[in-house]
Amino acid sequence: MAAQFGKETYLYWYEIMLLQRKFEEKTGQLYGMQKIRGFCHLYIGQEAVSAGCMTAIEDRDNMITAYRDHGLAIAKGISARECMAELFGKATGCTKGKGGSMHFFSKEKRFFGGHGIVGGQIGLGAGIAFSDKYNGNDAVTICFFGDGAARQGILHETFNMAMTWKLPVIFICENNYYAMGTSVERTSNVLDIYKFADAYDMPGDSVDGMKPEDVHDSIERAVRRARAGDGPTLLEIKTYRYKGHSMSDPAKYRTKEELEEFKDKDPIDYVLRVIRDNNYASEEEITSIQDKIKATIDDCVEFAETSPYPDVSEVYKDIYTDENYPFIMD
Repeated sequence: MAAQFGKETYLYWYEIMLLQRKFEEKTGQLYGMQKIRGFCHLYIGQEAVSAGCMTAIEDRDNMITAYRDHGLAIAKGISARECMAELFGKATGCTKGKGGSMHFFSKEKRFFGGHGIVGGQIGLGAGIAFSDKYNGNDAVTICFFGDGAARQGILHETFNMAMTWKLPVIFICENNYYAMGTSVERTSNVLDIYKFADAYDMPGDSVDGMKPEDVHDSIERAVRRARAGDGPTLLEIKTYRYKGHSMSDPAKYRTKEELEEFKDKDPIDYVLRVIRDNNYASEEEITSIQDKIKATIDDCVEFAETSPYPDVSEVYKDIYTDENYPFIMD
C-alpha cells in the first residue's frame, strides 16, 4: 500500500495529522488554564479521517461538519493562528471571535462549519451540494456527522432528497462508537450505520478510519461517483476518540483496556512506521517536521494571546447579509 501512495503523500499525512494532534493537545492544556472557555470537543485519535479525506478531494470541494471541527478545519487549510484565536474569542479568529470552538468557518477554504445542533449540518450539506449542482459547478460536498447524529430524523429526509436529486454529496459518519457517551450497541438494533444507505439505494461502505489509505480510497471512489453525476454515497468511517466527548467528560463509560487497544492503533504512529519502514525520511527529517509543528503551535498561541477581542460594534454584524437590515436599531 505504501507503494500506491508514495513518500510525498505519507509525509504530508504525517505532518497534517501531527499538527492536528499537537493543536488539540495544546487546546486541552489551555482549556485547563481557563484561557479557552465554553464547549470544546477534541479530535485526538481521529486524524486519519481528515488526512485521508484531504488527499482525495480538491480545494474547490466543500466541507461541513459538527462541533468536533478543529482537526477538519486545520486539514482544510484554515491556519492554526485563525483557529487558536477563535478558541480564545479573539477578533483575528476564523469567525472573528464570535463562533468559538463549535463554529469554525471559512468561505475562502470552503469550510462551512462547525455546527452545534446535532445532525443539523446533514441537511445543510445537501443544500450546499444542491447549490453546486444548480449552478453547474463541478464541486463535491463532504458532509461529516457522528454516530449519535445518525439517529436524527433529518438524516433520513436528507438521504431521500439527495438520492432523488442525485446531489454531489458524500455523507461521512465518523463512528467513534460512543456518540456523547452511550455506545452504538445501546442505541440501535442496526450496528452497521453504513447499511442505512440501503433504504435509499444509496451506495454505502464501512471504512477503517485509523488508516488514511483506506479513508482516501473510499472517499476518492465516492468523489468520482459524485462528479460523474451519480449522486451521494454514505461512508461509515470507524475511528476512535482518545479523549472524552468534550472537555467536561471523564469518559468513565469505557474500559482502560479498550482505550489501550485503540491506542495501539494510533493513526499517527502507524503513518510514522510506514515512513520509517520505507525510508521515506531520515530521523533528522522527522525531527525537523516535529520541530516545525512545535514552532507552529507556539506561534499560534502567541498570536491568540496578543490578538484583540472583537469590538462591541461587531455584535450585530454577520447575522444578516445586509448589515442595515431595517429592524436592527442603533
